[in-house]
Amino acid sequence: MELHSLKVFLTVANEKSFSRAAEKLLRTQPAVSLAIQRLELVLGEKLIDRSAKDLMLTEAGKVVLDYARRFENLQGDLENGLAELRDKSAGRLTIGANESSTLYLLDHIEKYRRRYPKIRVQIRRSLSSKIPAELIDGDLELGILTYDPEDERLVSRVIYTDHLAFIVSPSHRLAARKEIPIAELGSETFIAHNVVSPYRGMVIREFQRHKVPLHMDLEMPTVEAIRKMVERNEGVAFLPRMCVEEELSHGLVREVRVREMAMERKIRLVYPAKRALSHAAAAFLELVGG
Repeated sequence: MELHSLKVFLTVANEKSFSRAAEKLLRTQPAVSLAIQRLELVLGEKLIDRSAKDLMLTEAGKVVLDYARRFENLQGDLENGLAELRDKSAGRLTIGANESSTLYLLDHIEKYRRRYPKIRVQIRRSLSSKIPAELIDGDLELGILTYDPEDERLVSRVIYTDHLAFIVSPSHRLAARKEIPIAELGSETFIAHNVVSPYRGMVIREFQRHKVPLHMDLEMPTVEAIRKMVERNEGVAFLPRMCVEEELSHGLVREVRVREMAMERKIRLVYPAKRALSHAAAAFLELVGG
């Protein structure tokens, strides 16, 4: 059943005339009559009583008229919904990020929500290693990574450069130092994140390369837990600086530069190369300077 035929029928019923309906639809009267006949043929019911002097609907015609009006309302809702999406005033955005990368998004999400308050935003916590596959499969629209996935099916753009910060408690023996050599860390207890990441591997390799013992005697499931343990002087840690900026500004932890450990940490916005972005995703990409 064609929606066009329903629209023709609705116009005929509203105008109570084939000729007036034809004028309104900018069609000929025979074309309007043919459209009604096709609709009756598809439905297997007569919709208009042609024996009556004035245009009258059959019982089946009255039922179809009710549904035709509903279709018209739905069409209006559909057009309004699409218009809102084009204006970026509605829709949904799903972004995948790991725990530390989620912190980077906070300021951007705040600006995005102020600009597009009707768009629903979901930040889905995912393992960095799984985000590329989730993007390719369509489970995510955008992803935040700290490494280049090196996949031709994905576009990867650096949107922020961070670094790994070596942090200690204000009462730690190294807290007053601005810079130290890696050799001084051989006796320290490191509080590690128990999620495998490229940067954890880089830290381990640097200690091995300089033949310095690395005692990761305590592993925690979240960055927040690691920060708290460092504040209590239960150990030291390497964390993304953006994850400890507030604690550094309030003097809860101290950053000490490790001479051999200048590690940049690039934050990348990643999205499918060939799949069209939604209006909501394109707006976010524009906001972060994509």
